[in-house]
Order: sequence, then C-alpha cells, then structure tokens
Amino acid sequence: MTVSPLSLERPAAARGGSSRRQTLLTQLAGLLILLGVWWLVTDVLKLYPPYVFPGPKAVWTEVSYGLWGTGPQDGKLLSAIGGSLRRVLTGYAVAVLLGLLVGLLMGAWRPLRTTLGAYLTGIQSIPSIAFVPFAILFFGLNERAVMFVVILEGFIPVALAVSGALLNVPPALRVAGRTLGAGKLALTLRVLLPASVPSVLTGLRTAWSFSWRALVGAELLIAGVTSLGEMLEVGRNTANVALVLATIIIIGVIGGLFDAVLRAAETRVRRDYGLEVPA
Repeated sequence: MTVSPLSLERPAAARGGSSRRQTLLTQLAGLLILLGVWWLVTDVLKLYPPYVFPGPKAVWTEVSYGLWGTGPQDGKLLSAIGGSLRRVLTGYAVAVLLGLLVGLLMGAWRPLRTTLGAYLTGIQSIPSIAFVPFAILFFGLNERAVMFVVILEGFIPVALAVSGALLNVPPALRVAGRTLGAGKLALTLRVLLPASVPSVLTGLRTAWSFSWRALVGAELLIAGVTSLGEMLEVGRNTANVALVLATIIIIGVIGGLFDAVLRAAETRVRRDYGLEVPA
C-alpha cells in the first residue's frame, strides 16, 4: 500500500489550523474575562473612584479621541504613536546592523569575544532607564538621547545572539566547509552564518523587546518630543488616569504585534530548518 506524502501533509496542516484557531479562541476568552472583571470592579462594585481607577468605557473614550477624534485636542495619541514608531524602527534597524557586525567579529575572533562579550553581558544587566541620565547629559534633551538608549539596548542582544549562535553551529558543518575548501571568511559567511539564522532570529525578538521598553522609558523622561512617553507624562501631570491606561494598552498592543510578526518569522525558519514540526 502506497501512502501519498500529500495525505500526510493535509492532516498535519488541518491540525495546525485547528490548533491556531483554538489558541485564538482561548486568548479571546481570556481577554473577555479580563474586561469583565475590570468592568465589574470599576462600574458595578465601584471599589475605586473613577479618578483613581477608571472603567473600560472611560479608557476607550481616551483611545477613540486620541486616535481618530476631530477636536482641536484630539488625535494626540495617533501622533504619539507615529513619533515613537519612527524612533524605535530607526534605532532598531541601526542596532541590528551594528549587532550583526560586532557579533560576527566576536564569533570569529576569540580575544574579542572573551573581552567585549563579557562587557556587553554586564552592560545588558543594567536597566535601560539607568542610561537615560547619561544620555541627557551627553546629548541634551533631544531625540539623539532617546536614539542612543534605543540603539544600545537593541544592539547588545543581537551581538550576543550572533556570537553565541556561531559558536553553537554543529562541528560537522565546520568540518564539511573546510573539506570543501572554504577559507575562514567564506566559512563564516556561507556556512556558519546561514546555520545560525534560527538562533539569530531569537536574538532579534529579544532586541525588539529591549528597544521598545528602552524607548518608552527614555521618552518618559525626555520632554519636548511627540511620543507615547510624553502622553504618559501628560496623563500624570493632569491626573488623567484613563489617558495613562489608554497609552499603556497601546504600548502593549504595538509591542505585542511586532513580537508576533518576529515570532511567526522565527517559527517559519525553524520549520524550514527542520528544528520544529507543525503542531
């Protein structure tokens, strides 16, 4: 009896689609439960006054006014999102390019890996907010200070991920590359780096989360820039807790969406490399 490969792939694809739908339904149910508890605590039981802990309706009002309102003071959240995304995407791109370069150098040269790698590991343990005062004193109260913190926080995870991934390539691939006549540079670029792609993508996800958190922390302390951090500060200064919560939710949604895109790319690459099978 001959079994067609397509007959094996279709059930696997069906199981994968069913699993994704089940995950989405579970997440949606969890979100509805969370909103229900929030509404119960604030609007039904009224355990806290609205100016301390506003309900979902008040927060949604701030979101709607901030994103697509037409009044003179509306649309501020939309402008803040645009400003923050511009900064984080620019800083993240620079951090990735710089991290790839430094990671390749550390992976290829052991003295650099044992010195600079150790320093980067130590710097990574420092909270990003600790670099903001230095950035302000060095660059001033401007966007360059924000970009410095974003690039620093994104660059380190990428560099360490690339360096570590190169070292974890199976020795058989190194031997095969050398046997086929690859020099040190060709071995790194054509054998080791392609084999390291799955681990590098994990580092890119980590770098994104670090850069995004660093951006908001820096924007919160550096005035004069249109940003989500500025919206948090406006909400604090005006005692508008609904605006603060609305901004926090938007920050979480944006960060989660970008992480989901990177996670999907990582999963696809891992499957292509045979490191993961469909559920």
